[in-house]
Amino acid sequence: MSGRAANGRPRSSENGDVRSEGGDHKTVKLQRKITLMNGVAIIVGTIVGSGIFVSPAGVYTGTKSVGFSIIIWCLSGMFSMLGALCYAELGCAVTRSGGDYAYIFVAFGPLGAFLMLWVSLLIIRPTTQAIVAITFAEYAAKPFFPECRPPENAIRLLAAVCLCLLTAVNCLSVRWAMRIQSVFTYAKISALIAIILAGVYHVSSGHTENFRNSFDGHYDLPQIALSFYSGLFAFGGWNFLNFVTEELQDPYKNLPRAIWIALPLVTGIYVLANVAYFAVLSGVEIESSAAVALTFGMRMFGTLTWIVPVFVSLSTFGGVNGILFTSSRLFLTGSQEGHLPQLFSFIHVKRNTPIPSLIFTCITSLMMLLISDVFVLINYYGQILWLSNAACIAGLLWMRRTQPDLPRPIRIHTSIPYIFLLCCAFIVIFPIPTQPWNTVIGLVITLSGIPVYYLCIAWKNKPEGYHKFIRSITRYVQYMFEVTNPETTQSLLQS
Repeated sequence: MSGRAANGRPRSSENGDVRSEGGDHKTVKLQRKITLMNGVAIIVGTIVGSGIFVSPAGVYTGTKSVGFSIIIWCLSGMFSMLGALCYAELGCAVTRSGGDYAYIFVAFGPLGAFLMLWVSLLIIRPTTQAIVAITFAEYAAKPFFPECRPPENAIRLLAAVCLCLLTAVNCLSVRWAMRIQSVFTYAKISALIAIILAGVYHVSSGHTENFRNSFDGHYDLPQIALSFYSGLFAFGGWNFLNFVTEELQDPYKNLPRAIWIALPLVTGIYVLANVAYFAVLSGVEIESSAAVALTFGMRMFGTLTWIVPVFVSLSTFGGVNGILFTSSRLFLTGSQEGHLPQLFSFIHVKRNTPIPSLIFTCITSLMMLLISDVFVLINYYGQILWLSNAACIAGLLWMRRTQPDLPRPIRIHTSIPYIFLLCCAFIVIFPIPTQPWNTVIGLVITLSGIPVYYLCIAWKNKPEGYHKFIRSITRYVQYMFEVTNPETTQSLLQS
């Protein structure tokens, strides 16, 4: 018997799928609601988080040079642009959502893709979301505690509220989530423009002493590589639009357009913001500051210093929204390929939002808030993250050889992926002598996914009790959230 239950929820069929009134499957799938400007807002809003407000100290520490620090910011933007161009070709050739996971799957097969998904599931995504949420909470609470640091429990509670609120918005409507992303993107760009204008005013008043002997400093390759880590951390998120290509309108045109608009815009603003920082603060002041923007605000805005933490909290709030939105699509695609439980691929029958995947993303991020020093985890996957990016670009070159007939509306010059791979090698290899244990732990976490893959994915003849248990949980989730399997999407292996 099909139709609706007494409580008004869709009934489940024998195989667990929600059916419509007449017994036919409802055509439910992710909708293309993301416009070009929404795509630009996702890239800019995800990149511009806490990094530009705190990373300048890390960039300067590695070089002790004002001039070379600004060059590193320029090169970090150019490097991100090269990677984004490579991802534009990948995103137009493999149009499924999922980003890195989808590209590694098509290029190198399911095991490599699962390992990437495993690291993202276990550490990268929830840790990143937790860190940005904590940064939001710290700065949002700072105006209420001007003389001291806000209480730790208050920070974590506010971070949890931020994650839950944005999860609810993303569950209710894609358009609402995009509206939040756009509004907060404009707010954070306005904040950086205010910093730039304050720096211009300071320089125009004759304060140029901090730019004398700009290129005096220390030029040690491992330290320069670590400086790039700080700079590239601030550019993190340049490839996040690739995680939602199934919801992007006209992706063949709008994906590269969004990249061409967003990356030069962010690079220009970042470089000018750092020039403003150096115009007002000395290298020693920047190096010793845990929050450069706050120190800058105390110097330039006087009694209005409280406005800086408000700006940073707005910036990070939008960053959490962008990471949450794209993370849920990554897990949804992994579920559709059988690498996560089926219920993570379900979407709401009316709102077309991946509610189970969003809630799972929120829960894992909330769990990270319970760790006393969540920032330590970020060091364990920095190199693994860049290895993942390098694997995607290597996959681009490999697919050109093994799948020459794959449609490529965009085909970048062959030199670009090779330059990107050389830069990745520099970033990954040179810091190893200074932080070998981070490399070892990152590799151990990644390789721990191999037995999980063969036990949970490759092993097909599992006991019937296991399947019965999974089906019962799936049906319960369907009834609770009114979600169903989306319209069948072509497998990545057939893309």
